[in-house]
Amino acid sequence: MMKACHFLLKTEAIKIMKLLTKQLREALPPLYTNENETDPKAIAKFFTPFSNWTWYATEFDGKDTFFGLVDGFDKELGYFSLAELESLGHKIERDLWFKPTPLSQL
Repeated sequence: MMKACHFLLKTEAIKIMKLLTKQLREALPPLYTNENETDPKAIAKFFTPFSNWTWYATEFDGKDTFFGLVDGFDKELGYFSLAELESLGHKIERDLWFKPTPLSQL
């Protein structure tokens, strides 16, 4: 029994997913680029597997601020922060299979 406990203490820490890759940074247009678009595309999808919250990024300021669709208690367009998403640690993930999608189809 003691060996099993010792093993559990030596396991590796949970790896936290990189939410914003270099490729995504390059694919996301700067803030306000889509102001006149009637149906901009979400480029990245972040979600919490343990709840119904999802963030779809359509634009990025290159540092910390996204603009896009937030689907939580309600669906609404707005700003959200990379730092805030990262602060959730392993509780938030990036959808690795998400393809750019017009907001009207989400």
